[in-house]
Amino acid sequence: MGYDELMPVSRLGVDGLGGLGATVVDALDTAMIMGLDDVVSEASSWIESHLLDRIRQKGQVNLFETTIRVLGGLLSAYHLSGGDQGMTLAQKGPKPTIYLDIAKNLADRLLSAFTSSPTTIPFSDVVLRDSSAHSAPDGLSSTSEVSTLQLEFNYLSAISGDPKYSTEGMKVLAHLKTLPKTEGLVPIYISPHSGEFSGENIRLGSRGDSYYEYLIKVWLQLRDTQDGNFTYLHDMYEEAMRGVKHMLVQKSTPSELVFVGELPVGPKGYLSPKMDHLVCFLPGTLALGATKGLTKEKAMKDNLLTFEDLDNLKLAEDLTKTCFEMYSVTSTGLAPEIAYFHTKDYFESGLDGGNKSSEYVNDIIIKHADRHNLLRPETVESLFVLYRITQDPKYREWGWQIFESFEKYTKVESGGYSSLDDVTTVPPPKRDKMETFFLGETLKYLYLLFGDSSVMPLDKFVFNTEAHPLPIKSP
Repeated sequence: MGYDELMPVSRLGVDGLGGLGATVVDALDTAMIMGLDDVVSEASSWIESHLLDRIRQKGQVNLFETTIRVLGGLLSAYHLSGGDQGMTLAQKGPKPTIYLDIAKNLADRLLSAFTSSPTTIPFSDVVLRDSSAHSAPDGLSSTSEVSTLQLEFNYLSAISGDPKYSTEGMKVLAHLKTLPKTEGLVPIYISPHSGEFSGENIRLGSRGDSYYEYLIKVWLQLRDTQDGNFTYLHDMYEEAMRGVKHMLVQKSTPSELVFVGELPVGPKGYLSPKMDHLVCFLPGTLALGATKGLTKEKAMKDNLLTFEDLDNLKLAEDLTKTCFEMYSVTSTGLAPEIAYFHTKDYFESGLDGGNKSSEYVNDIIIKHADRHNLLRPETVESLFVLYRITQDPKYREWGWQIFESFEKYTKVESGGYSSLDDVTTVPPPKRDKMETFFLGETLKYLYLLFGDSSVMPLDKFVFNTEAHPLPIKSP
């Protein structure tokens, strides 16, 4: 305990995220929501005793990973333990201000990524012990990383009374608004030195994904606040989703699964039919953007949905099915890290998922290098959101099948769950690593999928990209 990540097969810990006890912090609010008082007590006492010292002593960390996992975890723990007139889900553990004080200390150091940069785009890496920051070796930041800090920094400003966090974070989005885009879509790299996008790669997988997620979520977080006009975020989101539908959405052969491809168009003149598992965040985001967290039934009854909202909700349902079939098509019932889709332009034989009884075995192609599973949350996240919004029980059925596959193939008897090397073979070889997001996100979303919809309602909370719920302020 206290290492960033568990190696469940070796029964060891490893510090892969800078040594801030990332699993403890990432998992704390999951334990609070589940009412696991003993876990809450143990995790919160570790945080109270050790985390501040670590923040003061440790070296290089990634701005984005540290913000979404550690800062996000602390902020949710603050709210859920009764800070900010929040809920009191934790019966045990320190006073909420402990979490706030540690969050401020950490964020003050992370701010150096913004203040050291010559533009409003922050550097990618921070050295905690001396509050310095620098760019990655190639000089670039990931677009998703610089645009996926704002929920956390905005909430910290709201509860600390210090606007500096929000100010630095929101400058990034205001700057991104001014940059040229392709139908609202953005390249996956940006330079903190010039403030301009870099390269032609456009995708909703890694380095692109949560840019789009935070456009709508930051708007939801801020739309009822008194200070300023944030409709530009909603406009950017809507434009981007029109761009996704126009430029990236395709259907597979022969069964017409809807998927999201990648730009640029390759030398053979067609869009790359590659879809990261990470893209499976998108259906949840589309559904949330359509109904603003209300059920579809209530949003329809109150006449709140535009034609565009309904179109986005339909795309959300279609993509959720595709994401589930990426699980169902493999021998283990667990999805690969990346799938390719059979289209009129692209096919490779002999690379199916192994489940010959799947209707989609010829639609989904899984290359050898992409067959691993890291216990990722994005599909169950979308199943949770789609269940809450549509109330269709099939999303629970699909989530249960995925949960059973995780139990059957990834559980380690001596404790923990392990990433897998190849989801197409049974039994799948284990990778000996449990990512922090398995406890922080995957299990939280599964728990909420099967729980009562009054727990963490989507019109009152916005989940950061690491599944840490932050309250939406009512006007």
